Parts: sequence; C-alpha cells; structure tokens
Amino acid sequence: MLFVGIDVAKSKHDCCIIDSDGVIITDSLRISNTKEGFDTLYTSIISALDSSDFSNVKIGLESTGHYSTNITNYLYSKGFSITVLNPLVTNAFRKAGTLRKTKTDKCDAKVIATMLFSDESKSYSPSSYQIQELKSLTRHRYRMIGYRSKLKLSVTRLIDIIFPELPDFVWSIHQASCYQLLLGLPSPEVISTCHLTHLINVLSKASRGKYGREKALQLRELAANSIGSSNRSLTFELQQTIRLIQAVQSEIDTLDKQIKLVVDELNTPLITIPGIGYTIAAIILAEIGDINNFSSPAKLLAFAGMEPSTYQSGKYNASKTPMVKRGSTYLRWAIMQAARLVSMRDSTFATYMAKKRSEGKHFNVAQSHVGKKLIRVIYSLLKNNTAFVPQM
Repeated sequence: MLFVGIDVAKSKHDCCIIDSDGVIITDSLRISNTKEGFDTLYTSIISALDSSDFSNVKIGLESTGHYSTNITNYLYSKGFSITVLNPLVTNAFRKAGTLRKTKTDKCDAKVIATMLFSDESKSYSPSSYQIQELKSLTRHRYRMIGYRSKLKLSVTRLIDIIFPELPDFVWSIHQASCYQLLLGLPSPEVISTCHLTHLINVLSKASRGKYGREKALQLRELAANSIGSSNRSLTFELQQTIRLIQAVQSEIDTLDKQIKLVVDELNTPLITIPGIGYTIAAIILAEIGDINNFSSPAKLLAFAGMEPSTYQSGKYNASKTPMVKRGSTYLRWAIMQAARLVSMRDSTFATYMAKKRSEGKHFNVAQSHVGKKLIRVIYSLLKNNTAFVPQM
C-alpha cells in the first residue's frame, strides 16, 4: 500500500510517498503544474508500486480551491482514488506532531501522507459533469451578484450627492423605472427645467403607466428645491453605472437560464420542496456534490457549518453556543435562504418556525433550526431520490 501526500500550489506541487510500513520512499518530489509534472508523479507512483492494482494507492490533498482541479482530474483519469482533507484538520495534525513552528510545502506533503497512513478517511468519488458545471456556474453567479452590488452602492453614493431627496420620493432608487428616469434625466436641474409633457411621458413609460401627471408635478417641484449638486462628470458616471448594472443584470438572467438547463438535466427532487427554486437548488447540489460522500445527515450538517459548537470545562457545560461556521459558506447561505422560503410555503416548516419563535428564540436562531430540519429532509430526498411529500 502506498500513501501519497500532495501539497497543492499555483505553479508547483510538493509530493511525499510513504509505503505501508511507514517508510518514506520520497519526500522531496516537486512537480510543476504541467502535463510533464503530472506524468512525473504518475511514473514515481508506478515505480514504487509492487503491483498494478491502483486500489493499493491512497492519494490525499487539501481542499484548496481551483488549484487542485487539474491534478485531481488527471489522477482520476489514471484510475486513482483521491482523499480530500480539511486544511483545519491537517493543520491541527501538523501542530500535534511537533513543538517546532515549522511549516513548509515539503512538510505539509509529508503531513498529508502521514495522515493517510494513520487514518481511515473515505475517498471522494469524482462529481458528475453536471455537478461540476453547476459549481462553476453558481460560483460565477455569486461573483456577478457581488459586482452588481458594488455598482448599486456607487449609484446610491452618486444619488446622495446629485439628488439626495429622490430616495424618499420613490419606493427604491434601484427600481427599473427610477433607472430609466435617471438615464434620460440624470440631475435635478434637468428634471426641473424639463417640459412637463416630456416628464410625464418619461415617467409613464418608465413605470409602465403607474406614474402620471400628479407624480411628475411632485417630482419637478422636488427637483426645483433640491440641495443636490451635480456636474457633467457626476451625471455621466451615474448614467454609465446604471448602464453597467443593466448589462450585468442581463448577463445574470442569461446565467440563470443556463443553470436551469443543468438542473433540469439532473431531475433533482429538491425542486419539489416548496420555496426552493432553480438557483438555490443548484447551489445546494453544487456544494454537496455526491450525497454518498456523507454517511449521515449530521455529516452534511457539519459540512454546511451549521452544527452547534460545544464547550465544556470542569463542571461548566455551555448551554448556548453558536454554530461553527467552518463548512461551505455557499451551502450555508443557500440552506438559510431556503429555510426562510420553505417556512413561508410549507405548513410543517411554518409550524416548526412558529414553535421556535414561541420559545423566545430570535428570528435568525429560529431560522437556523428550520435550516437544520431542512438539511435532514434534503439528505433523505437525495439519498433515496424521492420527491418531497408535504405532511398534513
């Protein structure tokens, strides 16, 4: 049996190979993040292996984001099984092995190989290509939403300078009708001097008939008495930022359609849960991957970082502890959002939410309890591939 530890980096990987007797075959193998480097690792493993049975090789690496994607896919294609380790666990294992404050890539590879030698960690099976696609698409969507949020903050900042009275006049400065108004009439001066008929037409078209003459008169009076200050550069920046938001939103809509196509291909039972749409279902599926990697709902709960922390010392045993929040941030966010929506649409979850609130728990705490209950339901549905059935 061979145990191969790989410390992943951007341009190179450090590898350590240990046999079943604990003898270090090599602890100084450094390969480049190229096809030639991967082939070097493959050759080194083959030369150290007594048989052609790849089940006698256990390869481990830390969960380090996208840097490990290519080497992991290469090793999978060669028939090896991969064990993905939590960096927090390997760090604790390394510190427990020595009092010295030593951390190098070479040491990390040796620590991973030693952990495999002394541990019975389960190998992770590669995710289906649809799951890999969903993970890429949902992470990309997360970044797009973040970019859109930054642009909206810029619009808010510019409105506070140019037309500070506008936010109290409309439901939201980020509504589509407000954007259309500001694209054509970007400052109080332009609005106050605009012909009333033109202003009415702009408002009516932007709001699809919701706003008319009365709203136009109120807006023109508000603009005439505005304390805002603007110039060509500020109004140009405002208009360009709004156009960027609209362009990003258009791309997000296109992205959502692509996510829906992949989710439909998977035919997941998560869509049958009231309140869980395609986007949230996609995030949950992408982050969980293969449900068979989790032997119980508690393991899935821990992966989401939603299990309560434990603190006990002497006779003291803490009764109120926060969730650990050490798992997938994306999965935890999706579960919490789904918990809020499901508790609004399913009577069983609504009753459970009301029960937790009646116990005096804060809304967010009660929502986390609903999320934990939802995780158990999700685990059962995915494990058995069955549709959600509302309980009467």
